[in-house]
Amino acid sequence: MSDKPSVVLVHGGFVDGSGWQGVYDLLTADGYRVSVVQNPTLSLEGDATATRMILDHQDGPTILVGHSYGGAVISEAGTHERVAALVYICAFAPDAGESVNTLIAGFPASGPQPPILPPVDGFLFLDRDKFHHSFAGDLPAQQAMFLADAQVPWGVNALAGNVTEPAWRTKESWYLVTTEDLMIPPDAQRTMSERIGASVVEVDASHSVYVSQPAAVANLIKQAAAATAAAKETATVA
Repeated sequence: MSDKPSVVLVHGGFVDGSGWQGVYDLLTADGYRVSVVQNPTLSLEGDATATRMILDHQDGPTILVGHSYGGAVISEAGTHERVAALVYICAFAPDAGESVNTLIAGFPASGPQPPILPPVDGFLFLDRDKFHHSFAGDLPAQQAMFLADAQVPWGVNALAGNVTEPAWRTKESWYLVTTEDLMIPPDAQRTMSERIGASVVEVDASHSVYVSQPAAVANLIKQAAAATAAAKETATVA
């Protein structure tokens, strides 16, 4: 059994857990046990439940990581007893009573707008033809097109789900800001990261940083893991 914390990765909207492959490979090669949540993305409550199910299977302290909408999920599910720290990857970080919709409403109208199509039967998609530019600007065109064509329908109820007891109020947090992000404005990311008191790293990357620069994401997770392990060691000595 590794003495390193486990890692649980939570994806965001419009995508699934397979995008974490590069991050997974780097972390597992370094001896971390890594699990990937597959969110139904029908409701925040359902996705938090799916995340807690994976956390239940961890055998020790765990770093809980969320990308984009996954930040709302880890904020809700991160109160789980096994969660030692939270890592937000260009992610939403709602407070109690807030939802993804609440935070989006605060984005500047003058900035880039995510090309979200009108809902159909309660689900959202990104405009396929604008996906590369908005979501994955630093990925090769062919790879971005695959992601666009492999979109997971995102339930409108998931965006509307309010966080009840945000885990970042009691768990130490890290945040990766993506400076070329056209989905969540970098300034909004900075505001959220400051509000939650996170340790912050900035990377010149698109919203798909976990795919385009997996090393940057893995390194931040390792920072959180190292700090968690050091705190545990200090507490044991004390």
